[in-house]
Amino acid sequence: MKSSILNSLSMGSLWTLPLVSETFPTVDPRTEEVLADVAKADVEDINRAVKAARKAFDHGPWPRMTAYERSKILLKYADLLEKHNDELATLDSLDSGKLYSQSQGVEIPHFVTRLFRYYAGWADKIHGKTLPADGPHQVLTFHEPIGVVGQIIPWNFPMVMFAWKVAPALACGNTIVLKTAEQTPLSACLAAKLAVEAGLPPGVLNVVSGFGETAGAAISSHMDIDKVAFTGSTETGKLVMQAAARSNLKPVTLELGGKSPFIIMPDADIDQAVELSHFALFFNQGQCCCAGSRTFVHESIYDEYIEKAKARALKRVVGDPFKSGVEQGPQVDKAQFEKILSYIDVGRHEGANLVTGGARIGNKGYYIQPTIFSDVKDDMAISRDEIFGPVQAVTKFRTVQEAIERANNSPYGLAAGVFTKDIDTANTFSRALRVGSVWINCYDVFDAAIPFGGYKMSGQGREKGEYVLHNYTQVKAVVTPLKNPAWL
Repeated sequence: MKSSILNSLSMGSLWTLPLVSETFPTVDPRTEEVLADVAKADVEDINRAVKAARKAFDHGPWPRMTAYERSKILLKYADLLEKHNDELATLDSLDSGKLYSQSQGVEIPHFVTRLFRYYAGWADKIHGKTLPADGPHQVLTFHEPIGVVGQIIPWNFPMVMFAWKVAPALACGNTIVLKTAEQTPLSACLAAKLAVEAGLPPGVLNVVSGFGETAGAAISSHMDIDKVAFTGSTETGKLVMQAAARSNLKPVTLELGGKSPFIIMPDADIDQAVELSHFALFFNQGQCCCAGSRTFVHESIYDEYIEKAKARALKRVVGDPFKSGVEQGPQVDKAQFEKILSYIDVGRHEGANLVTGGARIGNKGYYIQPTIFSDVKDDMAISRDEIFGPVQAVTKFRTVQEAIERANNSPYGLAAGVFTKDIDTANTFSRALRVGSVWINCYDVFDAAIPFGGYKMSGQGREKGEYVLHNYTQVKAVVTPLKNPAWL
């Protein structure tokens, strides 16, 4: 059923029609039918949102209230998100095609509500230091909010990315202009309304929907935005950084793409390794920046692994993400669907062995068969490029050193998985792999306290934990002379 109730923008705690009164459709990937018409922000709409955020930062109460008061508002916001858990989960699943059980039972309670409570706890623990100096001076550092923050989030985890960006920025006392992904704008609209209900002052959180080449570019290049945080593709991340540098040289944090290795040693329990590597790749329809999309299997267990991995993929249940027992929903939209199928064709043409899958399921909705390629060479596109879909590339290796060198032979460095019973082997890999996260005998383990981010072209800066607070604060040194100090 099509709805037109989402044709406005959240600015200054008010819902405002875009100046050009344009909307764009958001589509249900299960049916390829329009869910709703959503407000399409352009440059002037971004200017209005930034103006509201600037007014709120320069003259409003948010950065001036005590950190304890900010904490209480964030806790109330978390309570409201928890209260509306099922609605937010439904919107995310409708918009993106992700499993409702995943949205409702895991993402919203553990990675959204929990994150706001975690950073509510941090709000009154962000502070500077008193430093000794070589002489009669008192030296203090302040950790100040950075100001107006522009945030651009992706479509694969809409509410999770909303929380990763918004919660720490608010805890530090900043104001925000956040652009949703054009594919998945719905849940953030509800989240923005709940922020107002929680008591967030006008202009502190401004949520806009629109396209990257207009709204996203306007945020990245805006002269009155003090910092930009972006999650998305490496190609777009480069454009964001260029725009930030060419405008006011605003600092940028980037959480970008990946082509993460999953390394299975010969001492591994083969059945557990198959299940974990299956999860590492096919979770969220393969639409995960840290997906274990390059599976390295020791040559001594390679043939057994391929047969068991094929059997597991064939058992994977693909269907409506709202139905119980379904393991994989549709891809997010037509463009991503076609991109994945084109990479499957490339894999065939480059000589990789198609073990299973490789085709569309049905004739309605963006469903793709779980796909496995074996005998993949490191220079093949399916081994080099981020496909962002249910396509597993499996290759064999002989030695630990070979696995390390080949795993690191990538422009990306977001994450890696290692499956082994040997602690010495695990320690060797964990130090040698040039990635931001290494999971030993597990995968995709996230927590509010665990930092996340990449090496190389997978980004810069870290999300979550204490580390993300550095992204949203500036350090100021204050020096005053001391007259006749009793001590130094």
